[in-house]
Amino acid sequence: MSKNNLSPEYQEEIISILKTRFEKNKTRHEGIEWNKVQEKLEANPSKLWSLLEMEKTDGEPDVVGYDKNSNEYVFFDCVAESPKGRRSLCYDRKALDSRKEHKPKNSAIDMAEEMGIDILTEEQYRNLQELGNFDTKTSSWIATTPEVRKLGGALFSDFRYGRTFVYHNGAESYYAARGFRGCLKV
Repeated sequence: MSKNNLSPEYQEEIISILKTRFEKNKTRHEGIEWNKVQEKLEANPSKLWSLLEMEKTDGEPDVVGYDKNSNEYVFFDCVAESPKGRRSLCYDRKALDSRKEHKPKNSAIDMAEEMGIDILTEEQYRNLQELGNFDTKTSSWIATTPEVRKLGGALFSDFRYGRTFVYHNGAESYYAARGFRGCLKV
């Protein structure tokens, strides 16, 4: 099974999982029809592979919108807490390489790239929070501007006290309760 060559069994499996989640959470994608989403998925096997990777790392990807300009459906990780299979990661490769000891297994940016997805931006994270309450016990790295990164920091978010917070931390830090959420356009 490679990024561009998902077996028919895996294609059916991930499409079935996504369809069930889509039908169960209709408020996340009002006005979007599943059959049109499925057509796009079937025409893009590498995107199906990325969605399977999101699923395998406990992200529970779901459709959260449609980008009219690019004619693409937008998927976010919609699991209640930061995906379990993507926690205990520092922010990026530079941060990972800077650690002298107790290095995490990977960085959020590297893992997202390997999966073929993008880390949510602050705006996307806030949009996700409009669909429910996510990260009430965990936190998630979010895309960080070069200016903040140049100073050694990285941004993360969570939902506490009825609101979304954006914080900063050293990019080399990692915690068992902090992962990252992804975005994929199909």
